[in-house]
Amino acid sequence: MSINMKAPILSLILLFGLMGVWEMSTPSVKSAENMTEYEMLMGGASEEARVPPPSAIVTKAVEELSNPFYDNGPNDKGIGIQIAYSLYRVLTGYSMAALIALPLGFLIGMSPLAYKALDPFIQILKPISPLAWMPLALFIIQDSEASAIFVIFICSIWPMLINTAFGVAGVRGDWVNVAKTHELSTLRTAFQVILPAAAPTILTGMRISIGIAWLVIVAAEMLVGGTGIGYYVWNEWNNLDLTSVIFSILVIGVVGMLLDTFFSRVQTALQYQE
Repeated sequence: MSINMKAPILSLILLFGLMGVWEMSTPSVKSAENMTEYEMLMGGASEEARVPPPSAIVTKAVEELSNPFYDNGPNDKGIGIQIAYSLYRVLTGYSMAALIALPLGFLIGMSPLAYKALDPFIQILKPISPLAWMPLALFIIQDSEASAIFVIFICSIWPMLINTAFGVAGVRGDWVNVAKTHELSTLRTAFQVILPAAAPTILTGMRISIGIAWLVIVAAEMLVGGTGIGYYVWNEWNNLDLTSVIFSILVIGVVGMLLDTFFSRVQTALQYQE
């Protein structure tokens, strides 16, 4: 049996093993309907707040995924709608960042003067937490939706910018010299010589950025509220529904994995073509 077949089997064994241990270590919890008045007075209601077993989370997942796009008003939307709002914000801010980071990264990588002029700004702005921009964005933009997109833009731009500049600067000099001997313009050299050589590094930066963007949107939506998977988590926590909280955490992880897998497949396809 090959390693590609053994790995999924081992993953499933670990998954079911951990779920079994979790299930057995979780004490049985009485529902409020089945409690006597004495049990509730003695703290039975607090039993309900214990971490739920995997079986309860699976039941919740089946319930939510059977109708993920229901809409019963502002504070009661299906998990599919919440994810769609979050993905819209992530992809919008991410696309805006790419439109700026990729050309600017090319400029920095190809021009030592641009690198020395812009590097101080990058080094100052890069370490700032994206969420630190949220109060300023809310004050200036005065729109929670646009502010969340702006935060995604800020957190997405740096990995793409830095990796693009690094990849472009790392292209072998003799390749660029050959392009010069063929009298290629700077634009044609960038697209025909530098871009193919720097593409793996650029895609690595884009892959890092999408992961950071998905991570940040959850925290941003907890702050601005309204809709989105981050708001869903916070709202369920306010309702003390730990089953829904854990379910939504798992959904966040699965969507993040799918986004990362997409870029991984693109990188693999690019390397295969080379």
